[in-house]
This record gives sequence, structure tokens and C-alpha cells, in this order.
Amino acid sequence: MPVELQPLQNVPAYLLVEQLIENKIVQGEIAIGEVLPSELALASQLGVNRSTVREAIRLLEQNGLVRRKQGGKKLFVSVPDRSKLSKRLQTTMILQEVTFRELSEVMAELEPMAAAAAALKISPETRDRIADNLERTKANLHDRRLLTELDIEFHDLIAEAADNRALQASHEAISGLFYPAFLEVLTKLNAGERLLLAHQKIFDAITAGDDREARSWMSRHIDDFQRGCELANMSIDEKVTRESTFIEA
Repeated sequence: MPVELQPLQNVPAYLLVEQLIENKIVQGEIAIGEVLPSELALASQLGVNRSTVREAIRLLEQNGLVRRKQGGKKLFVSVPDRSKLSKRLQTTMILQEVTFRELSEVMAELEPMAAAAAALKISPETRDRIADNLERTKANLHDRRLLTELDIEFHDLIAEAADNRALQASHEAISGLFYPAFLEVLTKLNAGERLLLAHQKIFDAITAGDDREARSWMSRHIDDFQRGCELANMSIDEKVTRESTFIEA
């Protein structure tokens, strides 16, 4: 049989320019903080129109790889903001119709890992912030919405205490879709006391430097969260959204 070949795709010039500059940044040929040549200079060097360079720069700015200082015209190479990358990843997961079950499976591995690392690496400043979080949680057990916010803050602080940037980046994207569902659980179940107990046990283990106990309690906490969802008659096979992770089964 004859070999079938697909037609060649014409890649827009601005995408080629954007990819070229991005590759040089990622490979370290253009350093973080370095000033890029002007649009006119780049156009001349690359043999393209200035409008092509302008569109490539727009994409680089959008992705956080270059930025302009306030009121300035010069373009500086920068590190993308993690929160913006997290939102883009969340958007991807939502559009791919990721379910809460899938998030739950990841968090069951990620959160115990974070707690164990936190027990070995937590700084005094983060320890004090978690202690403050627990005090505010105790004082707001009947405020479901605030309790949900405090729950999210607690897990964010544990990830921060783990002092692992790869873990933190993964956690930020997934937890933003995972933990808001706790509001739905609180609405149907009186789970505030159980949440506080688990948080306190995790914190005690971290403070004692006991990574195994911290991991164990975090695993139990995530399992308990999943059981709470089942008791609240909530489906974990629904697609996640930014507004409401669950819909009633």
C-alpha cells in the first residue's frame, strides 16, 4: 500500500519567535532579570516584521516569561507567577472534565507527603502561622464558610512548610479545586469538630518532628473527608468546577 503523508502545517511566524525566545530563557541562554532587545532590534535580528515580534512578546508576557516595570518600556525576563500557572492548570482540568475522584486520588498521596516533609522542614514562622490558623478554627467552628477558608489555609500552610517548590506548585493547582468542596460537606454534616481534631493531630506531629505520625494523620484526614462526602450523599464522580466541586447525587 502507498505511504500516506499528512500535509505540512504552516506555523505562524510569531509562534516561532515566541518559542525561540522561550527556549533560550528556559535553557539559560537569556538570564532571569536580563533586558530583552527592543522590538525593532529583535525584528532585525530575526528577519521578521516588527508586528510579528510584538505578537510574540504579547504571548511571552501572557505566560509570565517577560514583564515591563511599571511605567517602563524595557522588557525584563521573569519567572512566571505560580498562582497564574495554577489557574491555567485548573482551567485545563475543568475543560478536560476531571472528576473529584481523580483529584481525591492525587491528594491522598500528595497531602501525606507534604505533612511528612513539613515535620522535618517547618520553619518557626510557618509553625506560628499554623498555630494561629488552629486558634481561629476553634473560634469559628459554626461559621461554615469561614471554616472552609481556614481549612484551605491550613493545607496551604502545610504545603508551604514542606519547603518543596515542585510539591507546592502541584498542591496549589489541585487544592484550589479540591478543598472548596468541604463547604458542601459542612452544610450537610457537623464535621467541624472532626476537622479541628485532625488538624490539631497533624500539627502536633509536625511540631514534634514525627514525620510518620504526620503522614499517618494526614492520610486519615483525607480518608475521613472522602467518607464525609459519601455520608453527605455527594457524588465524587461529578466533574469539578471552580464554583462548586460537587453536585448532589
